[in-house]
Amino acid sequence: MKIKYVGRGALIGAMSTAPQIAVMYLGKQIAALPFVPYDFFDWITPRLPGPVITFGIDRMIDGLQLLGLDVAATAKTAEQILAILIYLLLGTLAGIIFGLVLNRLSSPSGWSAGWLTGLVAGSLFGLPMTIISLGSQEDGANAVLAVPWLLALFLGWGLLFCEAYRRLSDEPLLVSEPAEGGEIRSVQVLNRRQFLISLGASAATITVAGAGLGALLKRDEGAGPEANPTSPALLTEDTTRRILPNSDDPVVPAPGTRPEYTPVEDHYKVFIKLIPPDIDGAAWRLPITGLVDHPLLLSLEDIRTRYPAYDQYITLSCISGDIGTTLISTTQWTGARVQDILAEAGVRPEARFLHITSGDGFYETVSLNLIMSDERILFCYDWDGDPLPVDHGFPLRIWIPGRFGMKQPKWITAVEVTSEYTEGYWVRRGWDEVAQVKTTSVIDTVAVDAIQNDGNERRVPVGGIAWAGDRGISIVEVRVDGGEWQPAQLRAPLSETTWVIWRYNWSFQPGHHLFEVRCKDRNGTQQIERRSDVRPSGATGIHQREVNL
Repeated sequence: MKIKYVGRGALIGAMSTAPQIAVMYLGKQIAALPFVPYDFFDWITPRLPGPVITFGIDRMIDGLQLLGLDVAATAKTAEQILAILIYLLLGTLAGIIFGLVLNRLSSPSGWSAGWLTGLVAGSLFGLPMTIISLGSQEDGANAVLAVPWLLALFLGWGLLFCEAYRRLSDEPLLVSEPAEGGEIRSVQVLNRRQFLISLGASAATITVAGAGLGALLKRDEGAGPEANPTSPALLTEDTTRRILPNSDDPVVPAPGTRPEYTPVEDHYKVFIKLIPPDIDGAAWRLPITGLVDHPLLLSLEDIRTRYPAYDQYITLSCISGDIGTTLISTTQWTGARVQDILAEAGVRPEARFLHITSGDGFYETVSLNLIMSDERILFCYDWDGDPLPVDHGFPLRIWIPGRFGMKQPKWITAVEVTSEYTEGYWVRRGWDEVAQVKTTSVIDTVAVDAIQNDGNERRVPVGGIAWAGDRGISIVEVRVDGGEWQPAQLRAPLSETTWVIWRYNWSFQPGHHLFEVRCKDRNGTQQIERRSDVRPSGATGIHQREVNL
C-alpha cells in the first residue's frame, strides 16, 4: 500500500463529500429531504456500547465547559457538528478504499470505464446510507422524492470521485487545442496542481453556497409554534410579570441569580436524536395495553377532557449535568394523573411495571408501586398553560417527582402494563436504575456590582439555588475562605417540587476570596460533600466560586 494512493483517495473523498453534505442540507431546508449525516448519527448511536456513548457525552460536556460555553444552549449544536464531521470522515474513508481499488484495476482512462466505475463506487457508498436514511422516522422526507434525490447525490459523488481520481493519476494528461480548420495547433500537459486547486475551489464554493443558502432557509426544527400548529412553544405572556405563588416573599434574589421561573424557550432540552420527532397531534393516539382489563386508545383531547387536570410547579434536571450545571429548569406542568388513566384501564393484580416507549426510540420502565404510591405522577401535555413544545416532548411526556430527566420519557407513543422488568434506555447503557435527584446547591452570583450599605458595613449579595427534588430544602449555608459556615436566607419555593432561591449578604472585604455553599434537605440530610462524577448516579460535591474584589 503506497502512502500517496491513500492520501489521494482521502483528499478526493473529502472534496467530494463536503459539497454533497452542503447540497443535502439545502435539500433538507427546502423540501424536508433526508439529511444523511444526521440520520446515520441517529442510527449508529443507539447501537454503540453504553460506555462508548457515556464517554462521548462526558468528553463533549468537558469540551464545552473548557470553551466557556453554556452546555444547555450548545450541546445539541455540538452533536450536530459532530454528526457532520463523522459523515465527512466516512466519505474520506470511502475515498481511501475506492482509491486503492482503482489503483489495482487497469487504468480507467476511457470515459466508459470511468463513468461505469463511478456509478459502482457511488452505489456501494450510497446504498447502506440510503437504507439507513429512509429508515429514519423523524426527517419527514417524502419517499417519492427522497429515493431519486439520494440516488442522484450518491451516484454524483461516485462520478465526481472517479473522474477526479483519474485526472490526478500518474498517467500524463494531454489537452489538445484545435486550430482553425480542425487541425491540432498544440498539445500541452495539464498541470495537476492547477486541477487540484480548481477542484478544491469548486468544492469549497458549492459547500459554502449550499450551507449558506440552507442556513437562510432553515426550517424550524421544533423550536417554536410554527413547527407544529397544535404545539405553540412560546409563552403567551412575559414571565417577568408573572404572578408567582411566592411573589410576596420578603427575600429578594441576589442580582445575577438565575430566574426563579424559567421561560419555556429557555428551558434546557435533551433528546437522544439530533432532531426531535415532530408528531402530528391530531392523528396521535396513546395505546394503554398489556395487563389491563380495558385496553385504551386515547387521543390528546381524550386525555385533556376525560381526566381532571393537575398543575404543578416543577424543577427538572439532567443527570449528566455537573455541579453548577445549567441543565436544570423550572416551569409549570399540567397533565392528567397516571393513576386516573390506569384506573380506567383496570390494571390486573399480576401487573408490576409500565413500559413506556417514545417517538425518538427512547424507552423506560416505571414501577407500578411507585405510581400507585404517588398521585402527583403525571402524563403531562401542557407547559406554562400551552401545549408542550415539539422539542420538549409534544404531545405527551411523563413526570415522576424526585427523579432525574433520564427516567422520564418524552414524545410518548405507547404504554404497556407488564409483569416483567425491562432496563430503560439509559439504564442499559450503564446509568443508575433509580436516578434519584441528588441534594445540591449552587452559587449563581457574587454581586460585586450591587454592594449595599448596612450601617457601617458594606455587604455583597451572594445568591443561587438549592434543590433536592421533592424532598425540599431546610437550610443553606455559605462559607468564605474556609471560615465558619453561615446560614443564608431562603426564599419560599414555588412548590414542594421546585428549587429554592437563597441569598447571603456577605460583609465586603477586598482581595481574593473563595465562596462555597452547602445545604440540607427537608429531612435534615446534608448534601454529599464528597466530589463524585456524574456517572452513574449524578454528580455530588460542594459548589464554589472564586472572586477578586
